[in-house]
Amino acid sequence: MLSFGKKNKPKIDLEQHELLEHAQKRIAQKKRLFTHFVIFLIGSIFLLLANKVLKYGEGHDWSVWIVLFWFFLLCLHTFNVFVTQKFMGKEWERKQRERLVALQKKKIAEIQKEIETDFPLSKINKKKE
Repeated sequence: MLSFGKKNKPKIDLEQHELLEHAQKRIAQKKRLFTHFVIFLIGSIFLLLANKVLKYGEGHDWSVWIVLFWFFLLCLHTFNVFVTQKFMGKEWERKQRERLVALQKKKIAEIQKEIETDFPLSKINKKKE
């Protein structure tokens, strides 16, 4: 059936929207990791060729040290994407947020109690009369 009025947009509830956002962030993280890996491979080959074949800086094996350091950074990136995100993912963030909100509410309640003991409403009302 043809409809010439307003287009019906599919409605996505908040939970589905959050899941989609989380999935998009994870995809972007993994894509950046893959890009890092490809650049690492190409860069490593170039550095090794420059040092060994073109004999640039022939006296030292500087390219090996650069590649090892870069590999270490790639390992850290991989660890961050696949390990850290599992332990400190969405659920961990939610728990931390709830804990911090509870602490704030507790502090606000303590301050309100302190104000009420220092300046009771009954004394303030009597002064106005």
